[in-house]
Amino acid sequence: MSTTHTNIDTPLGHLTLVAHEGALSGVYFPGHWTRPDPALFGARSDQGFEDAERQLGEYFTGERRAFTLPTSAAGDAFQRSVWALIERVPPGQTTTYGDIARTLGGATLARAVGGAVARNPLSIIVPCHRVVGKNGQLTGYAGGLHRKRFLLDLEAAVDASEAQLRLDAFAPTSF
Repeated sequence: MSTTHTNIDTPLGHLTLVAHEGALSGVYFPGHWTRPDPALFGARSDQGFEDAERQLGEYFTGERRAFTLPTSAAGDAFQRSVWALIERVPPGQTTTYGDIARTLGGATLARAVGGAVARNPLSIIVPCHRVVGKNGQLTGYAGGLHRKRFLLDLEAAVDASEAQLRLDAFAPTSF
C-alpha cells in the first residue's frame, strides 16, 4: 500500500493533499480539526498530484464547479452516506445538518451528521462547506469559519458571474 502527500499553495493557505494507491484520500488545511497524524501521510512526493492541484486551481479561479478526481475516503458506512449526500449539493447552494439527518432517517441524527461532516477527509472536494446550521447560520468547519465563508462567497460569485453571462447573451444588440 502506497500513501504519499504533497503541499500546495491556495488562496486559503497551504493545503496538504494525501493520496493512497493513486486516489486522493485527504485534503487538509493548516490547523484542520480532524487532521490525522501526519506520520500516516506517507512520504512527500510532488508526483501524482498534478490533476488535483490543477483542478483545485481551476476551482479557485471560478473555472471549475465540480471535481473529477479518483478519491478514496476512509470512513464508516454512516460517514460515507453523509459524504455522498454532501456531494449532491450543487455549487452555490447549501443544505443543513438537519436536512441531511432527515434524509437519512430522522432529525435526531443531526448531531451524528455533524460528526460525519467534521470528519470529511476530502475538504473542498467533498464540499462540506455547503452544510450550514439552521436558518443558514455558519457553524463549524474543520478549516475554520473564515475558510468556509470564503468558499461559499467564491461559489456565490461564480453563480452571479454565470447569471450575468446568461443575461448578457440575451441582451438586445444595438444596430
